[in-house]
Amino acid sequence: MLNLNSLNPQQRLAVETISGPVLILAGAGTGKTRVITCRIAHMIRKGISPGNILAVTFTNKAAREMRERVAGLIPRSHRDSAERNTDRLTISTFHSLGAQILRQHIDRLGYKKNFVIYDEQEQLGAIKKILSHISAKGGDKIDPSRVLSFLGRLKSGAVKAGAFADDASAALAQRIRSRYESALRACNALDFDDLLVLTLRLLREFPEVLEACRRRYRYVMVDEYQDTNGAQFELVHMLTREKDHRNLCVVGDDDQSIYGWRGAEIANILEMEQHFPEVKIIKLEQNYRSTGTILGAANAIIKKNHGRRPKQLWSQKNQGAKVLLHVHENDEGEARSVVDDIECDRLVRRIPWGKQAILFRTNIQARPFEMALRQSGVRYRLIGGQSFFDRREVRDFLAYLKTFLNPHDDVSLLRIANVPARGLSDATMERLLAASQERHCSVFSAMRHTDVQQTFPAKTRENLMAFIAFIERTRALLECNASTVQLSQWAERFLVETGYLEELRRSEKNQDTAENRVRNIKELVASLDGDGSPSGASLDRLQAFLEELALDTEREGEEENRGDTVTLITIHSCKGLEWPHVHIVGVEEGLLPHSRSKQENTLDEERRLFYVAITRAQESLHISHCLGRTKYGQLLPCHPSQFLNDLPEEFVERADEQKSKPVDVSAGKSMFAAMREALG
Repeated sequence: MLNLNSLNPQQRLAVETISGPVLILAGAGTGKTRVITCRIAHMIRKGISPGNILAVTFTNKAAREMRERVAGLIPRSHRDSAERNTDRLTISTFHSLGAQILRQHIDRLGYKKNFVIYDEQEQLGAIKKILSHISAKGGDKIDPSRVLSFLGRLKSGAVKAGAFADDASAALAQRIRSRYESALRACNALDFDDLLVLTLRLLREFPEVLEACRRRYRYVMVDEYQDTNGAQFELVHMLTREKDHRNLCVVGDDDQSIYGWRGAEIANILEMEQHFPEVKIIKLEQNYRSTGTILGAANAIIKKNHGRRPKQLWSQKNQGAKVLLHVHENDEGEARSVVDDIECDRLVRRIPWGKQAILFRTNIQARPFEMALRQSGVRYRLIGGQSFFDRREVRDFLAYLKTFLNPHDDVSLLRIANVPARGLSDATMERLLAASQERHCSVFSAMRHTDVQQTFPAKTRENLMAFIAFIERTRALLECNASTVQLSQWAERFLVETGYLEELRRSEKNQDTAENRVRNIKELVASLDGDGSPSGASLDRLQAFLEELALDTEREGEEENRGDTVTLITIHSCKGLEWPHVHIVGVEEGLLPHSRSKQENTLDEERRLFYVAITRAQESLHISHCLGRTKYGQLLPCHPSQFLNDLPEEFVERADEQKSKPVDVSAGKSMFAAMREALG
């Protein structure tokens, strides 16, 4: 239950200030989520309807955690009434909020309300098809990922239309933008950027929709405000800038703004007073995570940045051990040393693997650590490895579902048309795609044109007709007895009809690998109906299932923590996480700060990245750099990061100096006792 007396004075002030614009500057480890959830619960306790409260964050994981914690703070009577109220509390990501608004009103923009949401792979598929026609006319091979990345930044307002005119990928992105948008629109599909861009267009062009949103969301809270981009900033301000509705609370920390490369604008949090002159600023500086020494090192690093909002993290915890600075001959030596230290901690100090994390600037740095961990028999998990939802069989199955939901979704249909093989070759599909472009229709519509069918040999025509019948027959099963169809049984039926699982088994030489792939499909099939019996139209339930997967981006690539494992993770991915013992590796010029930072003038962001890494540590922090690093088979010299010069000597100890110090008698006895116990 909500107890304001458990909060520190600044936290309580942030919770109780519920009217007008508020900026809560929440330093690392200062209880930000607790403040947000207590603030929501306090507003409801004060009589504000849950339906009038909107809390927006960046990941579904954060939104779920927030919802669960708010539920634990609200009395059951309030929870029950909120559940009965159709205008219940909204805690969501920006993209989920956009999807909710568009589901209600997108028909005003000429789309159907049953639009599909393309994920990154499907977007790349659409880009590749457009590029294939451009490449056929000559020209250099262009990376589709770069084009897609630039298109996303262009659509979200992170770059202007004339930017990077000398960049081939950027220039091409501008040329194909209209083709790409037409291709999506032909499939009644949106990409992630559209969820915000089209929401903004809807609110600008239809004042009555904007007014309806303002009436509903009378109290708006935004988490991680320093990470907002131009489109997100505009959406928040459209909802809250009117004179009679300025109840905007933003929570964030400019010192943790590390996503400028993907469009985040630190100016949004630094210039809050320009947009809301009456804003009340509340600083949260008491840290509940780290020792005094770790915070001292972090404060010393970040204060070197100019133009930041000044704040000084402090803690009531003890000072703790000094930060250990390690120097290694090369990257393999660095990896072996870090793993040796982790194993020594486990054997001598009884620290389990799960309390250790290795943080690095770029993914390529993970390889020597994986090798060293494997050689030492240390279990680990690499955050950012291959996603469950990027596995071939999973993408195939989801493409089938999307095709049955919307046969005019070209990307999905083209993926599964000949999987398993059904006599529709790549050449056949290319001809159908060309026919669809000539007729300005979807590939499925082109398939059904009798004049298109007549251009193919008899056997191919037969295969085409069988495929069309299969799609229509399987889709029809969802439409008859729509509210009682078990989606899992329906999916099992079409999998048997296609022979997909048998094809999976045949395609793998290793039987265990094959069964793992089959198990992945079966797990997805079992999850189609959620936790209960069928409720609502089958097509709507299928759409909701696919939409949840598409929007839940952090579920992709995030492996479950299976037991006691060391975490390997990039610094960009570690924000919001913490571990008792942290190893920051490769703190060298060219890595941290990255070599691009000088050309792009982003040294301040690199320093913030180092600050974020330091503030993940709770009890001990190790920082290491190498004198040489292997690149393309050659050992090249490295230089320590300039940021290391900013670490005060009072907080840092060199590892080689520590090892030369004698161990006192009691500590030695404890170490040997622990080792005897570990060895049995």
